[in-house]
Amino acid sequence: MSIKGDKDDPFSKGHICPKATALQDIYYDPDRLKQPVKKTKQGWQKITWNQAFDEVASKFKTIQSQYGHDSLAVYQGNPSVHNMDAMLFSSYFVRSLKTKNRFSATSVDQLPEQLVSLLMFGHSLMVPLPDLGRTQHLIIIGANPVVSNGSLMTAPGVKKRLKAIQARKGTVVVIDPRKTETATLADKHLFIKPGTDVLLLLAMLEVVFSENLAVVGRLEQSLDGLDLVKSLVKNYPPESVSEVTSISADDIRQMVRRFCEAESASCYGRIGVPTQQFGTLTQWLIQVFNIVTGNLDKPGGAMFSTPAADILRKPSGRRKGFADNLTRVRKLPDFAGEFPVAALAEEINTAGEGQIKALVTNAGNPVLSTPNGRQLDAALGKLDYMVSIDFFINETTRHADIILPPLSSLERDHFDLIFNIFAVENVVKYSTALFKAEKFQRSDAQILSELTYRMQSNNLMTRLQAWFKKSSILRLGSAGIINALLKKGPYGKSHQLTIAKLKQNPHGIHLSELQPCLPARLFTANKSINLAPQECLDSIQSMNEQLLSNNITNASEQFDLLLIGRRDPRTNNSWLHNSYRMIKGKDRCTALVNPQDALKRGVADGEQVKVQSRVGLIELKVILSDEMMPGVISIPHGWGHDLDGINLSVAATRPGVNTNILTDEHFLDSISGNAALNGVPVSLSLISS
Repeated sequence: MSIKGDKDDPFSKGHICPKATALQDIYYDPDRLKQPVKKTKQGWQKITWNQAFDEVASKFKTIQSQYGHDSLAVYQGNPSVHNMDAMLFSSYFVRSLKTKNRFSATSVDQLPEQLVSLLMFGHSLMVPLPDLGRTQHLIIIGANPVVSNGSLMTAPGVKKRLKAIQARKGTVVVIDPRKTETATLADKHLFIKPGTDVLLLLAMLEVVFSENLAVVGRLEQSLDGLDLVKSLVKNYPPESVSEVTSISADDIRQMVRRFCEAESASCYGRIGVPTQQFGTLTQWLIQVFNIVTGNLDKPGGAMFSTPAADILRKPSGRRKGFADNLTRVRKLPDFAGEFPVAALAEEINTAGEGQIKALVTNAGNPVLSTPNGRQLDAALGKLDYMVSIDFFINETTRHADIILPPLSSLERDHFDLIFNIFAVENVVKYSTALFKAEKFQRSDAQILSELTYRMQSNNLMTRLQAWFKKSSILRLGSAGIINALLKKGPYGKSHQLTIAKLKQNPHGIHLSELQPCLPARLFTANKSINLAPQECLDSIQSMNEQLLSNNITNASEQFDLLLIGRRDPRTNNSWLHNSYRMIKGKDRCTALVNPQDALKRGVADGEQVKVQSRVGLIELKVILSDEMMPGVISIPHGWGHDLDGINLSVAATRPGVNTNILTDEHFLDSISGNAALNGVPVSLSLISS
């Protein structure tokens, strides 16, 4: 009947995000698929699960037999990490495909953050978190947690947490090209030119060392490369970067001094940091700044969680986890076995050995969420075969030959396997399914294990082995796997954690505040923090050439504005746009621009404009706002529900436009290949009457 926050939850304390109420709409959505459908000349037709599984496996095997294993690709969307079954069973399925062509939403999001964690701490999930409950000084760069509730930082009710910092006479500083909802709440907001964060961080570090503010503390013996960092930042006094970043030298110095004077402090960067051309460098320098000011692994600083179900394991050592393989066409590096999704379209379009001929997508909509979405949309139409694990016919899945719909979130148990790793307090909770699925429905675990079974069945012997493996893992189930992790985990004995105990405590259990854990929890071979990764040092020169020579910061004469994204409390990428309560009200897919920029172009508030980049053009309404930095335009992503063949009856009434028609598949983070969705040069003009 309704969805409300749980006041007895020790972590959320009753906070609920507006987006949570849309789960009800998804469950009852008449557009939601519950049985497999196959594309025919007469349209989509329902088929049986066995027919679907057999056909998919047969087609995949035929294509791989003809063109090789890498002719089949897989793309996984970010809903997967919110799904316990998908998290635990997808790797099992992906391995059965034996393909190097793996892609995911990671490379249009947090890839640089995870890469920095791998390079510095030895594991991609060792991501430092701001200890919001105890910090006295917080710098937020390129993030809007008041709207997102944190991202790679699980922190329900962020607004209250930030106000609590101020209530204890602490300080919140926001650096962003837009005066966001978080910046409005902050004690200080500084505009920064998109894409120049790396120079700001270098200058901040120069101040730390030149003014003798460095306090390494107890981790001094666990640092490798401190002298290299000191030598590097000498070349970046605040005066040398102030014009390029649009932040004055005085503001930079004052910000660093106050950070260092605080009893505890943390610097946190999020979505605006990794999705820019020098995202990896910026994220690296944020962590260096936390470390050399003595705020890493310190209460109130940047800390690490100790999750109850600890899935961080020592790397095998056989692979380094980055650049083990390169894409066929552009030679972009892989990360954790996945290639940057910006290369997916060209790997489909370019003929030759290893060309992608077939694709399976799982809970993803890359046509709307990846760079140059129009190019990818066209490429998907050229595939020999495509399968989607999804319960909507959307902008991406409309290209599929077969769609396999899993359960909705209210029909399955839930455990935060990933998001507890990023939680600002150590907590644990298990939620059982609200509704029982109908007999003809299948869970992600069943879908993925059945496909795996068929892909591994090549003869009688392998068929028997695959059947036994499938039966065993399904019998254990996700709950059984989680139960084993809880028992082996850091609280297994002290708190006697089991699934049964969590079910007896449905509101969740608060385990502890974040605790210091270094150097013991480091995954590097020598148990030291790699303060100066070679990959980052090697990229500094190209950054200098592009930023300090103003090749990026002063956009071309044609494309004289810089594009950034925007979060909204009622939208989550493209997930929830088929919920009326999420899209009702004012138009949220608009372009925000500073009044000065509009005046120069003869554009008035509310008029229809065209925005153009190197790769595409869109038309939408413009809203004039002083919250925008001059020279910057903001458009949210996840919209564009006006394509033929989709079946999203509510979303189609408010389609918006796909901002990733403007983003450029060749505009990438310089090290990781992550999509640079922010700082894209664009033009703005009035649509002629």
